[in-house]
Amino acid sequence: MTANVKDALPEAVVTPIPDYIRERRAVVFLILAGLFLGTLGMLNILGISRFVNVFTWNDFAVTVAVGALPYPLTFLCTDLISELYGRQRANQVVWVGLLLNMWVVFIVWLGGVLPGFEAVDPATGELVRDAAGRLPVFFEIRNLTFGAVTASMVAYLTAQFVDVQLFHFWKELTQGKYLWLRNNGSTLVSQLVDTSAVVLITHFFAGVLPIDPAQELWPQLFLFIAYGYSFKLVAALLDTGPFYLSVYWLSNYLQIESAVFEK
Repeated sequence: MTANVKDALPEAVVTPIPDYIRERRAVVFLILAGLFLGTLGMLNILGISRFVNVFTWNDFAVTVAVGALPYPLTFLCTDLISELYGRQRANQVVWVGLLLNMWVVFIVWLGGVLPGFEAVDPATGELVRDAAGRLPVFFEIRNLTFGAVTASMVAYLTAQFVDVQLFHFWKELTQGKYLWLRNNGSTLVSQLVDTSAVVLITHFFAGVLPIDPAQELWPQLFLFIAYGYSFKLVAALLDTGPFYLSVYWLSNYLQIESAVFEK
């Protein structure tokens, strides 16, 4: 009688993952995804409601939108998810972020169409503006949010997918070595894509950037891009140390093999 091929093959030895390790991995992923999505939501609400000087030297001042301040954290989170959980999980979080953007837009839109208690001009049926010509606070935020979210949705999808793909491109090219290269290389390129898209779309679609009409347009737009990218560039370089420490500690804590520490 012919022996069954399956019976002739040795069974693969698979070490079961303890339940407490599974729980750790789930909780850490939830924290990273929560930080990522929470930062996105904050960015879309705060957005371009205010511009701040984050660094001034002589006559040179780096000016960025307040919503951009926590944004570098999103790239750190996706890089950690990519390193520890793989490309598929990182892409899933990016897609959920898109849904979050759409949810923010829907709620802001709904809050504007439902009847409220703001003063309305009986002659025109429009909301009454204050002495400075501004709408009630919610509607000012609503206008800024629509402009910021539209810009960020396009830029976000492009930049985050560029970040994830470049991260894994560098990881495969270096065979898991040089963690600093894939962390910084992927983030710096994707941040340039993101910053350029946000500035250009925000201006040409929403028209809410503080542009001086008395000056040339493109030099001002390039300055906004340069300021925003300079801030993100410094933030990306500064997160290399925390990224290494996080990967090293989490790899041991979650019992996940990380090639960068094994070669």
